[in-house]
Amino acid sequence: MKERLYLFDTTLRDGAQTTGVDFSVEDKRRIARVLDELGVDYVEGGYPGANDTDTQFFSRDPQLKGAAFTAFGMTKRAGRSVENDPGFQALLQSQAKAICLVAKSWDYHVRVALGISNEENLASIRQSVEAVVASGREAMLDCEHFFDGYKGNRAYALSVARTAYEAGARWVVLCDTNGGTLPHEVSAIVEDVAKVVPGERLGIHTHNDTENAVANTLMAVRAGCRQIQGTLNGLGERCGNANLTSIIPTLLLKSEFAEHFETRVTPERLTRLTHASRVLDEILNRAPSRHAPYVGESAFATKAGIHASAILKDPETYEHVAPEAVGNRRRVLVSKQAGKSNVLDALARIGIVVDKDDPRVDLLLEEVKAREAAGYAYEAAEASFELLARRILGNVPHYFSVDSFRVMVERRHNAKGELVTVSEAIVKVFINGDSEPLWSVGEGNGPVNALDSALRKDLGRYQKHIEGVELVDYKVRILTGGTEAVTRVLVESHDTTTGERWFTVGVSPNIIDASFEALLDSIHYKLVRDHAVVDHFQAVHGAAE
Repeated sequence: MKERLYLFDTTLRDGAQTTGVDFSVEDKRRIARVLDELGVDYVEGGYPGANDTDTQFFSRDPQLKGAAFTAFGMTKRAGRSVENDPGFQALLQSQAKAICLVAKSWDYHVRVALGISNEENLASIRQSVEAVVASGREAMLDCEHFFDGYKGNRAYALSVARTAYEAGARWVVLCDTNGGTLPHEVSAIVEDVAKVVPGERLGIHTHNDTENAVANTLMAVRAGCRQIQGTLNGLGERCGNANLTSIIPTLLLKSEFAEHFETRVTPERLTRLTHASRVLDEILNRAPSRHAPYVGESAFATKAGIHASAILKDPETYEHVAPEAVGNRRRVLVSKQAGKSNVLDALARIGIVVDKDDPRVDLLLEEVKAREAAGYAYEAAEASFELLARRILGNVPHYFSVDSFRVMVERRHNAKGELVTVSEAIVKVFINGDSEPLWSVGEGNGPVNALDSALRKDLGRYQKHIEGVELVDYKVRILTGGTEAVTRVLVESHDTTTGERWFTVGVSPNIIDASFEALLDSIHYKLVRDHAVVDHFQAVHGAAE
C-alpha cells in the first residue's frame, strides 16, 4: 500500500512575509478556499493576536471542506504559565482546528535570542504542546533553525524534537530556516532524526536561499518525512519557501514518488494547479512567472523548429509530463527560429485550418522572420501574431482605421501652484461604413496612457466590445543605439469581464508610434475574439434588409 503524505500550506503566514505582499482578510479567505479545493491537508492562516488581519481571519471558521484550518504561534514564554501568556491564549481562543507552534532548536538561538537556558526552552515546548493537545486540537511544532542547530549541537536539536513528540505533537517539523542546507545534508540529518521521532510524525519546512528548497523537500521525503510544508508559487521571505506548485505535481507525476506515496490531491484536482497559481498572482496584482515549472506560460513552450516538428508528432519527445495534467497547455512559438511546423501548430491553436502545402503558410513564415529581423518578437506577443496570420490569410474584417493622432505633453503649474506634467491625446478614427470620423480626446499620466484613453473612449458601435479591456503592463526595449534607436514596445492587456490576458507588440524608431501600434493590435485582437464582424455586416446591410 502507498504511504500517505500530508501537504501543509503556509502561503497565508510565511508567504505573507514576502516583500510587497499584504493580504487582506478577504484575500486570505479566497486563497484558503482555492488551497482547500486543490487538496492540501493544512491551511496555515496566520498568527492570531499578532495583527488585526490575522486576528479577524481567525475569529470565524472559514468552513474549509477538507483542509484543517491551522493557526501559527510561539510556545509559551519561559517563566510564565500557559494560562498567563496572552499570545498563547490567543491561539487557544481562535477558530483553528490545528495549531503549529514554533520553538528554537538551535542552542545558539536559545542563548542569544531568548536569553534562557536550554532546559527552560524544553520545558516551554513540553507544556505548550501538552496544552494544545488538551484543548482538543492537533498540535505540531516547527523546530526553527533545526538543521543549523543539528550541525552545532546534535544532541540538543534531537532533544527538542523528542520533547515535542513525547508531549503529544502530531507533527515535529524540521525547519531549514536560513535556507542554507544542501540536499545531501538534509537526507542524512532526516535519516538520523527518524531514529528518534518516527517518520510518520516528521515534517519538513525549507527555504530557497540556495535554490534547493524543492530538492531539499523531496530528499526529506525520501529520508522519512511525511508532512511537507511550503507555499503556493514559492512565496516567502528572502528567496521564498519550498514551492508547492512544483512539489505537488512531482509527487503525483514522477514514478519514484507516485508509486510509493499518495496525497489528498487527486489527478482531477491536479488539473486545477495552474488556475490556483494564477489566482494567487491575480490577488497579488502581479504578472505570473512565465518560466515557472509546470504552471508557467513557457513551461511547455517550444521555439526551435526541429523540436516543434517532433512535439507535433509525439509530445513526449520534448515534454516530461503532459501539460493538461497540471491545467497548463502546450505552446509552439513562432519566431525567426521557427519552422513550418511552428506556424501550422500556431494556426491550428487559434482555430485556423489551412493545408500544409498552402503557399500562404510559407508567405506567413517569411513575413514573421522579416519582421523579427526588424525588431518584432512574436513569441512574446501571440495576439499580434494571430492578427498578422489572419491578415495574410485574408480573414480579419476592417473594423476601423485611425486617420491621425496627436499627443501633447505640457509641464506647468496647476491651480495649487504645484509643478505637474500633463499629457493629452487626440485621435481621429473612421469606423468602417461611416462617412464621418469620430474625434476622441484623452488625458493621462503619460503620452501612451493618454493615447490609450483617447483610443478607447469612443469606437462607435464597437465600443461595447472594449469596455472591459485595460492596459496592465507596458514594456519598452531599445533595440539599437543612438538618438535614432529602434524601439520595441510590448503591451499586456486584460479583459476584466473574461479574465483573459494577451500581449501585442509594436516597433518603430518613434516610441509613441511603436506604442500606438501595439495598442491598435490589442483592440483589433479583442474585436476579432468577440467576432465583432457581425456588427460590421449589420451596419452595412441592415438598412437594405
